[in-house]
Amino acid sequence: MTVTPDKSIAVLPFVNMSADPENEYFSDGITEEIINALTRVQGLKVTSRTSSFAFKNRNVDVRAIGRQLGVATVLEGSVRKAKNNIRITAQLIQASDGFHLWSKNFDRELEDIFAVQDEISLLIADQIRENFGHLEIREHLIEAPTQNVEAYNLYLKGRYHHLKWDSEGIEKGIQYYEQSIAQDPTFALPYFGIGYSYAMRASWRGDEAYMQKAEDYLKKGFRIDDQSYLGWFARATLNFWAKWDFKSGRRFYNKAMALNPSFTEAEEGLAELYTAVGDFEKAMAHTRNILTLNPLSPNHYYTKGVIHYLSRDYPKALESMEAALKVDPNFGFAIEMSLACYILLKDYEKLDGFLREHPQAERPEECRALYKLMYPDEAIGIGLSAIPSRVHKGADSTLFPWHLFLQVYLGHHELALDILEEGVRRRMGPMINFSNIPFLQPLHPYERFRRLVDSTFSPAALPDGAAEAPMDADSSGRPLLSEQEVQQFLAALSGLLDEEQLFLDSNLSLKTLAVQLGLHPNKLSWLLNEHIGKNFNEFINSYRLEVFKAKAVDPANSHLTLLALAYESGFNSKTVFNDFFKKKVGATPRAWVRANKG
Repeated sequence: MTVTPDKSIAVLPFVNMSADPENEYFSDGITEEIINALTRVQGLKVTSRTSSFAFKNRNVDVRAIGRQLGVATVLEGSVRKAKNNIRITAQLIQASDGFHLWSKNFDRELEDIFAVQDEISLLIADQIRENFGHLEIREHLIEAPTQNVEAYNLYLKGRYHHLKWDSEGIEKGIQYYEQSIAQDPTFALPYFGIGYSYAMRASWRGDEAYMQKAEDYLKKGFRIDDQSYLGWFARATLNFWAKWDFKSGRRFYNKAMALNPSFTEAEEGLAELYTAVGDFEKAMAHTRNILTLNPLSPNHYYTKGVIHYLSRDYPKALESMEAALKVDPNFGFAIEMSLACYILLKDYEKLDGFLREHPQAERPEECRALYKLMYPDEAIGIGLSAIPSRVHKGADSTLFPWHLFLQVYLGHHELALDILEEGVRRRMGPMINFSNIPFLQPLHPYERFRRLVDSTFSPAALPDGAAEAPMDADSSGRPLLSEQEVQQFLAALSGLLDEEQLFLDSNLSLKTLAVQLGLHPNKLSWLLNEHIGKNFNEFINSYRLEVFKAKAVDPANSHLTLLALAYESGFNSKTVFNDFFKKKVGATPRAWVRANKG
């Protein structure tokens, strides 16, 4: 059974409460910025954007969301944008029972958008630390990438369309990115957005003009900001997918991961790179890791399925495709991969049924024809007479190169090798795994095929065994105070609480207590967790509990309710008080008082 880490969170898409429904791009952008900010808190597991956004416009109980995503807390919110004013509401919820840990409204002017995003992110991180344990939190989690609010607004529109991942969305995204650059040429992110878009186009079409455009935009972006994880991800995409440069591709993916360990798209790219070069063990290790952070990503399940497919484990590949299609029933890659697996499993009944269930499949007749060519003795009603006139004679940018596979099983091996060589020369995405694609097995004996493999995957072209960015980097275990300082601050802490009883203030927080001690909040958090063995709330509420017990059995307080006594003791929530009391004492407050009054 998987244990949910206490220090974990999913940020659900903030609801667009603006009068204009088209402002959804803005609420989505706010959500993504907060997700990215929280990933900068080392030791905090943050569910990736894809999985969080799987719950957009869905009314799902927060406890079910917590179970599906494997998180202890969930952040919900809304955004209302009107002219130059914004109102953001946010509430942090404990996923196990739906208890609201924290909520707040923020009314700001649009010019303050980066400051309010930073403020929300810091408050959330503080709340998780106070309730669940030590985290080292920076002074700021978000820094303004531009001073031009309109440029930022246009960038968010561009990213909103870009993340639709269809040709129309990417084209609109590029247009908005260009408008953003026109507003502020010193704003790096739209350059990276365009660079990534052209890099993907180059990889699918083998088009050098797109490759050059991607290079130009990325260079401009890096001249402004060389510490952007999105920039390094775009650079890695260009070098790996468009150029098949495995060494620099791995290096740049690792840079992106080091800057944002929770950005699973970068680690997915690294898994795909290892898959391409045939290192399936490393590829699978990275794939398992990204699925813990992004368990509702159809792309990640597809990446896992590709490893099984290339390893000839077709039933396992189909399991991954089923998981991907459960999240997105129209996910084209998973549809095509499922068809390939049914063909290779020699199961025409399932192949035919799947094609009928998924009429959006790219080339259904070519799939059926390929099956008939591979298994000519099976009695299935498929005619082959028209196949040669339908089959493409050159490299194509379809999701799966069915035309290439048909030429192989028509026996046109030299023509198939021509197509393959052209696809490899142009560095086309669908061809990148060619050395292990099962359908190309009949080409393996040919010298032309062996030369192609040797030249593409020569030892000099492959990544060496150098260390990569760790998948679970966390330096929070290092001591933040010397032993002498530990004893000094423990004594000071005891004095503040035993003598001054600061815990009676219901608004006491880790930060305000740290100020009283003259200690950085990160160090106080570490001190409580490492040397007292409690998080902040547990530590402070233990003092409050003892005060409550004394008050509750004192006859002088018999005219007061138990809840009133709890509030006098420093508790500020009936639910928190009752839950904490039962957890520590093993009985309800009322039952304990009855048993202990003389």
